[in-house]
Amino acid sequence: MTGRERVLATLNRQKPDCLPLDIGGTDCSSIHVIPYRKLRRQLIGGDGPIDCGCLFQLVAKTDRVVMEALGTDVEALWFGSQETKLWGAPFGVDLTVPALFAVEDLPDGSSVVRNRQGEVYARRAADAYYFDPVGPPLAHIKSPGELEGYDALFERWDFSYVYDEPLEELARRARRQYASTDRAVVTLWRMHYLQAGMLMRGYEQFLVDLVAEKDLAHAILGKLHQVYLKRAEAFFQAFGPWFDIVFLTDDLGTQRTGIISTAVYREMIFPYISELVGRIKGKGKKVVMHSCGAVSAFVPYLIEMGVDALNPVQVSAAGMNPAELVRQFGRAIAFWGGGCDTQHALNAPDPEVVRADVQRRLEQFGPDAFLVFTQNHNIQYDVPPENILAMRDTFWKIARA
Repeated sequence: MTGRERVLATLNRQKPDCLPLDIGGTDCSSIHVIPYRKLRRQLIGGDGPIDCGCLFQLVAKTDRVVMEALGTDVEALWFGSQETKLWGAPFGVDLTVPALFAVEDLPDGSSVVRNRQGEVYARRAADAYYFDPVGPPLAHIKSPGELEGYDALFERWDFSYVYDEPLEELARRARRQYASTDRAVVTLWRMHYLQAGMLMRGYEQFLVDLVAEKDLAHAILGKLHQVYLKRAEAFFQAFGPWFDIVFLTDDLGTQRTGIISTAVYREMIFPYISELVGRIKGKGKKVVMHSCGAVSAFVPYLIEMGVDALNPVQVSAAGMNPAELVRQFGRAIAFWGGGCDTQHALNAPDPEVVRADVQRRLEQFGPDAFLVFTQNHNIQYDVPPENILAMRDTFWKIARA
């Protein structure tokens, strides 16, 4: 099988010729730019600026030559910009970023990013390796009627204005990319609901809204939903058949439990996201849903709405044992992740810890799981390249012997 065939068979819950491998194929299974520079240097030699994928998580867009060296079966279709610039990140890596990414490095070692109005909407603390969103733009809203003045905010939510590449050029690029690879191509649409509400209103306030201010919460979610449906249709018309999978993200879990109850999810979030997933599935595309944390209680809802695979399978969270997930849900949904614990193994000082963890996870999933192998979420800044290769090599030795 080709990589594309292997991944799609898995998402169809059919047995592929061997387990597919993803390292760098989504913005939640990628590599932070610091270890990516070291890995690229070790695999193919040379150096130079790194194309930055997610500007908050500061992960790399994986080069094709690195994909080939790793033997991956997945690659991402990233949003693009008309012009780029070089940003010398204060932690010592030169990054290629959109020209409209208004990043400013401050004397104290921190960095801020400003929107078109000059307001700070993201901040990187001194000595930190990621950006955090700040200044929720709807924190002051008191009633649904006040949302009428924020159409522009909703129109560009999860599709930042810094990605100003015309849709027609994005579509042409998608076609070129799809035609030039036999890997599965994943579009990174994001399209959050719960997470969008928390970023717009502030985390605590939106959680209160979902229970105590339901009309306002529904107004925000409904307005966002209409934008997402319209955007999805525009993407489908532009891209045509030139991609395989839509990657959606909406974190539902903490380390120990859900962020919200399943009852609140069913009432307040599910009606919107299930319609979006249905639209995507109606176009014949696969849907992978990213949701970190202890989310086993939400898996039945993902299955009901038609999600094809759960990412990342955070094996260190409560209730996320792969064997139990496969036993309960493995006939109805595939799993995209869980191959190596990023919290407790992948950054270990000894690569043997990585090898042992990969072996344990594959044993837990067992031969009946429909699994796309990748680590739990992005490879973090403190992971040495030797550990990434130990993960890859152990996977190859066990799953593709």
